[in-house]
Amino acid sequence: MSAAPTDLEILQLFRQPASREKGFAMLMAEYQESVYWMIRRIVIDHDDANDLTQETFVKIWNHLDSFREESRLFTWIYRIAANEALGFLRKRKLQRLIPFSSVEYRMRQQLQDDHYFTGDEIQRKLQQAIDTLPPRQKMIFTMRYYDELSYEQIAEILNLTVGALKASYHHAVKKIENILTSN
Repeated sequence: MSAAPTDLEILQLFRQPASREKGFAMLMAEYQESVYWMIRRIVIDHDDANDLTQETFVKIWNHLDSFREESRLFTWIYRIAANEALGFLRKRKLQRLIPFSSVEYRMRQQLQDDHYFTGDEIQRKLQQAIDTLPPRQKMIFTMRYYDELSYEQIAEILNLTVGALKASYHHAVKKIENILTSN
């Protein structure tokens, strides 16, 4: 088993016309699954997550030349994916002109009916509790809980201060605890 390519190796390959596609294929092999799951935990639906993952990588392809390496490639990719997921939720809410709570209800129903979801009843209840969070809190919670990112990494991805992020995560945890203990 070979070692995962470094960001520098991926970028060097991508920036050379002859190896551009190979570099991008390496980037996708390295990041596609984690991006999909991060998005999936936010939007719930498998097909929506697939579409948003593809859109994320199209944006990466179109803008990777302008990546300034001021952050890690992972951070930059996650920021694009997070913005895609949050934008999708905002667009869905606006298209329907309905309160976010109705969108949350629809997402919970999708989780109930989703044959791709393989979790047990406890995992389903946790995901349903997470789905009641406002979009930004949901994003923060999933990055911290599922992806096990540090506060510093999440703060960099979402362009927040660590203090604001910790407060938001704490509020999310309390809301989830309240929901789980009241059911």
